[in-house]
Amino acid sequence: MRAFQSVLKSLFILILFTYLTPLFAGELLPDESWTATLRFENDLFADTDRNYTNGIKLSWISPDLDHFRDSDKLPEWSKKWIRKLPFSREEGLQRNITFSVGQLMFTPTDISRYDLIIDDRPYAGWLYSALGFHNKSYRHLDTIELQFGIIGPWSQAEASQDLIHDIRDIPKANGWDNQLKNEPGFAFIYENKSRVIPLKTFDGWGFDAITHYGASVGTVYTYINSGVEMRFGWNVPTDFGTSLIRPGGETNAPTDTADPRYTEVGHGFSLHAFAAASGRLVLRDIFLDGNTFRDSHSVDKEYLVGDFVLGLSLIVDRFKLSYANVLRTEEFKLQKSGHNFGSISLSITY
Repeated sequence: MRAFQSVLKSLFILILFTYLTPLFAGELLPDESWTATLRFENDLFADTDRNYTNGIKLSWISPDLDHFRDSDKLPEWSKKWIRKLPFSREEGLQRNITFSVGQLMFTPTDISRYDLIIDDRPYAGWLYSALGFHNKSYRHLDTIELQFGIIGPWSQAEASQDLIHDIRDIPKANGWDNQLKNEPGFAFIYENKSRVIPLKTFDGWGFDAITHYGASVGTVYTYINSGVEMRFGWNVPTDFGTSLIRPGGETNAPTDTADPRYTEVGHGFSLHAFAAASGRLVLRDIFLDGNTFRDSHSVDKEYLVGDFVLGLSLIVDRFKLSYANVLRTEEFKLQKSGHNFGSISLSITY
């Protein structure tokens, strides 16, 4: 526990350094600037503690590149393989590389019980990192991402939840001895985002619509997904919307210099509301289906799952702060109702 807290302190210092140092830098352009985003999701915003109960993710999106080979962050040996990826040789696109680390945790409804609750979802944690490749224009964004990490006690989900409950001074969950067993996991993800209604402005007020579709294949999750996000407000940014913590969901980097984070239009200020709906056909979800190669607790999942999102985003200078309330439909057969949680993201372009 002490070692884990030391890691958290180190991460906190890194976040402060990453976010505060750029405040003293000069004006930047898309081919010079990184976008870092910290996301936090928890059902404490809905006064519950069950199902998908907590998620945290820290990610970086590189400056715009003409070609992935232009990046000095990738080892030379990897570039010949990256050139084989779809879209990587297509001319006229801007490219970004994304790096992410994150943790998800899941619990049953009654966290006071010590025994295995066979008719509720398993305790589970997922500690992972991800490497993604963006090929984009103003209208389209294609993302290819590889996630890899660990399920089970080594994910440190129990320690993370205990820390959160200590901070909130609430009882700890008692059933973590029944969590999924240690297992390495991976997922290969593709997602396309398209600005089907380009940004329209009227004296600073604007709106747009962004669709997405994609798929994931792997031991952690295998699914097909699609959805749409609508945005309306003052100085709507030129990024690809505000995403939840999900595979292929890095969207916070501006696509051009018309974004409020780059221009002095509106004095670097933006405020907009957004609404989104998405659905996925789930063929595998390790957090419900249980371990891949070992016997473990599992429940019968729902194959169709939907998310409905309402939120608000604020941009001041180079910071973007977003909050969303999420309603997720039932994910397994014996789940008594859908799940409600909040999602906060803070990003900076530097």
